[in-house]
Amino acid sequence: MAKKELSYNEAFNEIEDILYEIENNDIEVDKLSLKVERVSVLLNICKKKLLNTEKQIEKIFDNKDQ
Repeated sequence: MAKKELSYNEAFNEIEDILYEIENNDIEVDKLSLKVERVSVLLNICKKKLLNTEKQIEKIFDNKDQ
């Protein structure tokens, strides 16, 4: 079964949760690198979605000017 793609808000919220755990020392040192790697993946998801949204908005405005 294919994985459901996270929404921007889901990815952002997961980043916030992980950062909270890190800031409050709630993560074992052995798992810290996995969490940091997960944040990296989530940041890429957010970046991709923001860039896609920006392109869509630019396209809408370009079409409106024509």
